[in-house]
Amino acid sequence: MADARQTDRLAALRRWAGARHAADGERLRIELAAGDASFRRYYRLWLGDAPTRIVMDAPPDKEDSRPFVAVAKAWREAGLPVPALHHADFDSGFLELEDLGDTPLHLCLTDDGLANDAGDDDAYREALALLATLQRRAPRTGLPTYAAALLGRELDLYPDWCLARLLGIAPPPCWPSARARLIESALSQPRVAVHRDFDAMNLMRHAGQLWLIDFQDAVDGPLSYDLVSLLRGRYRRFAEVDYAAFIEAFRREAIKDGRLADTIGITTFRYHADLMAAQRSLKVLGIFCRLTLRDAKPGYLQRLPLFLAHLRDSLAPWPAFGELSAWLDSDFAPALHRELARRGLQARGVAP
Repeated sequence: MADARQTDRLAALRRWAGARHAADGERLRIELAAGDASFRRYYRLWLGDAPTRIVMDAPPDKEDSRPFVAVAKAWREAGLPVPALHHADFDSGFLELEDLGDTPLHLCLTDDGLANDAGDDDAYREALALLATLQRRAPRTGLPTYAAALLGRELDLYPDWCLARLLGIAPPPCWPSARARLIESALSQPRVAVHRDFDAMNLMRHAGQLWLIDFQDAVDGPLSYDLVSLLRGRYRRFAEVDYAAFIEAFRREAIKDGRLADTIGITTFRYHADLMAAQRSLKVLGIFCRLTLRDAKPGYLQRLPLFLAHLRDSLAPWPAFGELSAWLDSDFAPALHRELARRGLQARGVAP
């Protein structure tokens, strides 16, 4: 059924592109360029001697493309590197975009980004420079608020999908208080425009710089969210000394340009960044399980040990989360490893 639907969507895309470019859609060269964790798919469109374009297929019964278009326009007007939008048809679910090529930042990292490599560190510094520019320039007006309700719904993905549905275990007694503390910390931070998936796969290297993609879920939210999305993301587990250095460099620059008050010291900012990373890690653990169990998308379960490692790293410095940390070691980690072994899966990305 899914294959038939994709065939029908591609035929509709050909008709749509042909009408836009006064061409026979069946004769246009259109090839799949990428998919993602959603229902969106991306196709490359050749237009003779003109530059290629990317056509986003976002089925309107599954995806709302209006937020993507609104953010693309606002961020491009703010001088941010996002792809130009050439055509948008919300009824059909097709968007035609500037083609940024095939080099997301994660393909530029050494050893899948898990080794301590100086070139990788330079790539992350470049990404953090872009993040600073994003936070300084991107307007918050019109963005949904990253409020307590949304933060809570994201956290609830962990007990609902990872614990109950994948592992069949209950959360620990400390879960309600830990959940509340994570939300409180996020809401106490300065607010900026948040990409919400600022990781290496959503940063494209093109024309000598990094470009932003996949920003349709942007919100008005905590200053540290995109920072930890990158530093405790899918492609690297930093050694503590390196992670701390990146966090402190970000704090100093944010104070210098006014994003953060100069009264926020090293320990306070690290606390909020770590709790933000814990919130995101818990959310990702739940989302990856949902992608596997509900959406039949393979490959995500192998990433769970990395985000468990991120979660442990984020909670370890803070005694208030000692009970949750102990439960992760005694109950959750063994249950997760048993389930992965039962499925014949090998963990990815847990070095160093």
